[in-house]
Amino acid sequence: MIKSKIMKFVLSTSFTTALLVGIGGGSVALAKENNSKDFKPKYDNISHITRYDMSKIPGQQNNEKFKVPQFDASTIKNIPSAKGYDKNGNLIDLDVWDSWPLQNADGTVANYHGYNIVFALAGDPKVGSDTFIHLFYQKIGDTSINSWKHAGRVFKDSDKFVPNDPFLKDQAEEWSGSATLTKDGKVRLFYTDRQAWNPEKDFYGKQTLTTAQVNLSQPDNSTLKVDGVEDYKSIFDGGDGKIYQNVLQGIEAPNYSDNHTLRDPHYVEDNGHKYLVFEANTGTETGYQGADALSNWAYYGGTRQFFEAEKTKLLQSPKKGLAELANGALGIIELNDDYSLKKVMKPLITSNTITDEIERANVFKMNGKWYLFTDSRGAKMTIDGIGDKDVYMLGYTSDSLTGSYKPLNGSGLVLNMNLDPSDVTFTYSHFAVPQEKGNNVVITSYITNRGFFSDQHSSFAPSFSLNIKGDKTSVVPNSNLEQGQLTIDKQKNHSKR
Repeated sequence: MIKSKIMKFVLSTSFTTALLVGIGGGSVALAKENNSKDFKPKYDNISHITRYDMSKIPGQQNNEKFKVPQFDASTIKNIPSAKGYDKNGNLIDLDVWDSWPLQNADGTVANYHGYNIVFALAGDPKVGSDTFIHLFYQKIGDTSINSWKHAGRVFKDSDKFVPNDPFLKDQAEEWSGSATLTKDGKVRLFYTDRQAWNPEKDFYGKQTLTTAQVNLSQPDNSTLKVDGVEDYKSIFDGGDGKIYQNVLQGIEAPNYSDNHTLRDPHYVEDNGHKYLVFEANTGTETGYQGADALSNWAYYGGTRQFFEAEKTKLLQSPKKGLAELANGALGIIELNDDYSLKKVMKPLITSNTITDEIERANVFKMNGKWYLFTDSRGAKMTIDGIGDKDVYMLGYTSDSLTGSYKPLNGSGLVLNMNLDPSDVTFTYSHFAVPQEKGNNVVITSYITNRGFFSDQHSSFAPSFSLNIKGDKTSVVPNSNLEQGQLTIDKQKNHSKR
């Protein structure tokens, strides 16, 4: 953390005392004045996605270096092997959306006995609640979408009852996560256990970070098979609400309007320690939501003049209510060697007043710097000039895993995708996969929204390359790869440009 500089201001009639402004890392200490809501406590060593930084995005997002490449719709395919059965036992093509590769501890793609492995959410296109983790695999060296084979669901419906876990027994869906190849060659999966939504039974969609060892076998030279799971257990469910908001706090808003999140666990190692970085919301001791948050300069950034003008505008905005509930965070916990919870740590970065939802936490070290990425939707943001149909990948960099984090490209903008959601080439859930060499990462995502078309389902999107140099990023021109490709080789051009 850069040490704070102290500056004294002569204040206007509404600001009649001196204030201390923390420069760097986003923390602000304000001397409290009677009858003023513009003075809030600082949140030490927590970085903030500020309104000042985000206000730069509308002026940047049409630059080609931030645009997700356009894809030729005629070349997009369903994953041929992504088959399943509907409730009547009929064979169907599955939607496949959020996906993540089996990775080494440093984030690079793992070699599992000559295969690439990808875990993905998949389900019946006609059933929105059919959300479970499936396993796909591909021989290393192959890149076409036709080369991906489907091993089926990772978990059987009965698996959740075996451990006698207090949270697993109520699991209704399996949401996104990550996977690592351990030092002894085992596949360790992390994901989000999502409880059912049934307020009459006090079920409020509780999200719990969960793990299991996934056992695989090779019946022949071209097949991988899921042979069950072991060490299946819950890790973290949000705790007491002080560091991270828990689900009971999340249902306090009228009509369940508060978008509570505790999901997308991303595994990372640093100096021999194991961690999960995840999407969450801030708790009562880390900068909570509510009307008072709109008076906290820490969340605005910029000069006093910017703070006053932006606050006045936000208080009159139709998105004021959304901003009051916006307390998104990328959190972090440390794990024991057996992948159980060791320590709950303060958030790496927060998005108070901006959005409640910063998804797909993803962090890795590259060329001596740490890079933290997250996905978000414009419809859930409160920044002028950001369109409701736009989706974004935001990025931040630090000299250490725990921060402080500064925005890439001066604003945090890494990728913008502004197609209509009904466009077959619409993409989301962008995920940066570091490579073994060089300054480029591969961006994966899914293409086509669920249930929009009878013949084209959600599928692996064509991948492409993103260049990272220090605190700058740019989409590599003409770098489009095959659908679902994880490493930079055997490129094929799907781009219209």
